[in-house]
Amino acid sequence: MFEGKIKVLNKEIPRTLLGTSPFVAAPQFGHRARLYQIDLYNNPDNIFKIIKKSFEMGITGIQVIPYPPVIEALQLAHDVGISMDIIGTIRPEKEDEDFETFSDLNAISMLIHGVTTDAGDWDFIESNLLRIKDEGVIPGLVTHMPFQTTASLLKSPLLDLFDIYSVPVNKLGYLMDCDMYGVDERSKLNGLLNEMNKIVIAKKVLAAGVLKPKEAFDYLKTVNFPDIVALGIASEAEAEETFKLLASQ
Repeated sequence: MFEGKIKVLNKEIPRTLLGTSPFVAAPQFGHRARLYQIDLYNNPDNIFKIIKKSFEMGITGIQVIPYPPVIEALQLAHDVGISMDIIGTIRPEKEDEDFETFSDLNAISMLIHGVTTDAGDWDFIESNLLRIKDEGVIPGLVTHMPFQTTASLLKSPLLDLFDIYSVPVNKLGYLMDCDMYGVDERSKLNGLLNEMNKIVIAKKVLAAGVLKPKEAFDYLKTVNFPDIVALGIASEAEAEETFKLLASQ
């Protein structure tokens, strides 16, 4: 599953990306976020080891949330000859800083953070999407609310301004904007994303570690909209287990 690369505009993006949410101790991990802060955020060398192991497993793309430890780990990887295609997430209220960072890193795509997208300020989002396009990289959006925001975007003036759309999707409907995630909800999301007609990155597919990789991947086989998958990994052992299993699907 998710082998090789997919062509977007004039660039090719790996269909499997290493995610970086564990590296920044994102709050969706609950009590484990504190452990990730100690083990990963406070120890960029441990992040580097995961990047290195993932690269050894054939992963050549990474979706970067550009907090300093992640950038430091990327530099450590670069120093030993590890080159990853970078899909960068532009954080809210740090747009200028992140544009500069990703320009320096030669990112192939920049995505507007879900907090910004979901706020629905179309004029502000448009200005940033045009800025990304002016950088010569692939523009995209992230959402944390795939039902509400996708429906809104379909009526917005932004549809022709971005090419990649990153959405949470998992068997449980966890960290998605739905109370239930049954047959009707799954059909609705499928319809919305097919109507959107963008390159879709599936994120949060492991439901912040609630789902085992096999269970998560078995569910992904039942949906037809993801083109790319981003997987957050918290250890070298997880990288080996997860990416080996994905390659066998």
